Amino acid sequence: MSYPFSMKINMKERDFLISPSILSADFTQLGDQIQRAEQAGADWIHVDVMDGHFVPNISMGPFIVEACRRATDLPLDVHLMIEKPERYLENFISAGADYLTVHIETCPEMDRILSRIQELGCKAGITLNPATAVDKIEPFLKLADLVLVMSVQPGHSGQSFLSETLPKISWLRNKIDEIKPEVLLEVDGGINPETIRDAYDRGARVFVAASAIFNHPQGIQAGFDSLLERLRG
Repeated sequence: MSYPFSMKINMKERDFLISPSILSADFTQLGDQIQRAEQAGADWIHVDVMDGHFVPNISMGPFIVEACRRATDLPLDVHLMIEKPERYLENFISAGADYLTVHIETCPEMDRILSRIQELGCKAGITLNPATAVDKIEPFLKLADLVLVMSVQPGHSGQSFLSETLPKISWLRNKIDEIKPEVLLEVDGGINPETIRDAYDRGARVFVAASAIFNHPQGIQAGFDSLLERLRG
């Protein structure tokens, strides 16, 4: 099985990306936290956007994406957990998003939304909740740049990984390889040293981690290194 990209980090090739989620960062020191994550070896920075309707929490808007853009040159991986995301595509892309991911549950015209994201100069991602049948996104794989598997119920950081989502990762890996191999397969939710390898072995290659990095008792570098060690081991 081959994958469409290889990154050189610290002079060593690797076939995966780690995208720390600022949902668990200390927002009184957000710029510093992002820079520490970058220094630790982060590939992307993940921004979770919640509206209090589609998910039971309220979080960041375009102004936070703008702040992240000022703090780093890393790609910004923005996940819209919101109703009617088409209303805000331009706002988030103008703010600096490099990847913009929307939910199948909130986009009855998914093909149009993915195309619009790309027309605006951004990479387009599609995602689904744990309870949503994975085959619902199959018709859109050929249009996407990224597919995100939610491995927790969206809305809160610090939840435990749902092992029942592993077959979804395997299914998507096979479908992506068949339909459009350059699509990136990402997983978000409960990613830590105990769960990241299972997701990798099923075919995920982009990993969102929040608490495991930003809340590690020995600090951000130690949190990142613990994930890296497990993946390389």
